[in-house]
Amino acid sequence: MSDAAGRILLVDDDPVFTQVLARGFGRRGFATLAAQDAAQALSECARFAPTHILLDLNLPGTSGLVILPQLLALAPEAKLVVLTGYSSIATAVSATQAGATNYLCKPATVEEILQAFAGGAAPGDTPIPPDPISVDRLEWEHIQKVLKDNDNNISATARALGMHRRTLQRKLQKRPVRK
Repeated sequence: MSDAAGRILLVDDDPVFTQVLARGFGRRGFATLAAQDAAQALSECARFAPTHILLDLNLPGTSGLVILPQLLALAPEAKLVVLTGYSSIATAVSATQAGATNYLCKPATVEEILQAFAGGAAPGDTPIPPDPISVDRLEWEHIQKVLKDNDNNISATARALGMHRRTLQRKLQKRPVRK
């Protein structure tokens, strides 16, 4: 397989999703390699020397934010994009502060991911939504920020938010509200 466009490491625990992405990137000239957990991602990154890394935020047993700096240490020239179905402002800020090139919400097409690797749209090109963010979405964002501030400790976060730990766990198990 040609790697004229580069080498991309796909880190996601969904094998079907990574297989679809691998085919799409392969058609665009990328050599691809998939990893389904943090340990595999780190060992493959050291061996594969990717030019691009697509990292899921929610990995088995850990967060993609935990291994993000380690991946960039193993492949310092690589561009890294975080792709997640559990997006929040807090994790987006954390990812970019840790060195991610960009941050995308699932679902995303191969073209959107390639655009994110290239730096995305110019700030003036991003449309501003006419509707304000919903209260439910604001709650989700706030919970994510407090969770991050407490190093992902559920009990400490529940105390900081003044809610029962099980209530917080139920809220975290739900997918985030879109708007």
